[in-house]
Amino acid sequence: MSKTYLIAGAVALVAAAGGAFWMTKGTAPEAAVTQEATAASEAQMVPDMVLGQAKAPVEVIEYASFTCPHCAHFHESVFDQLKTNYIDTGKIRFVYREVYFDKFGLWAATVARCGGAEKYFGISDIIYDTQKTWIGDGDAATIADNLKKIGLKAGLGADQVDACMKDEDQLKAMIATYQANATKDDITGTPSFVIDGQKYANMSYEDFAALLDEKLAN
Repeated sequence: MSKTYLIAGAVALVAAAGGAFWMTKGTAPEAAVTQEATAASEAQMVPDMVLGQAKAPVEVIEYASFTCPHCAHFHESVFDQLKTNYIDTGKIRFVYREVYFDKFGLWAATVARCGGAEKYFGISDIIYDTQKTWIGDGDAATIADNLKKIGLKAGLGADQVDACMKDEDQLKAMIATYQANATKDDITGTPSFVIDGQKYANMSYEDFAALLDEKLAN
């Protein structure tokens, strides 16, 4: 995925998302969507989602999309080992930053953030583990319903999920944060990693561990 799409397409993505899920029900006015697109770059930033100790010696930033199959594979085959061996042991501070290739990835991120930082990574795990299932045949209304069910399964209330789905300010802030971070770190695809300020492509756990061990030794 090119940087041009990742950055220049972000504002268009707001309009395509239709003010989040409620557009699948046809209840959001067209004017609201237009206002979102023009205001996205002016929105406040949303916080990073972080695991690990603040003063860990190495920082790892992951850029990923909830609709990216390679990102799902990373979380299935690499992330759990990183968490056990490096995050939980205080060796690295892990920062997860969302990338939005499409409106469905944006919707998924909205549900993941709905429970706040405390529930974020638990919901993210469900989203990645069931990626093929909730995406299904790509029907927008079905995907919206499937993501709402994930939120409920994670312990969120129905009213809480509905409120998150309709939070225009949050959507704008997520888009603005995505644009700013992806531009600053020159992100051109997912998953990508910034480790102590240096960008890296996707890699196996063995390569990741070797790189982290090298940085930890310095």
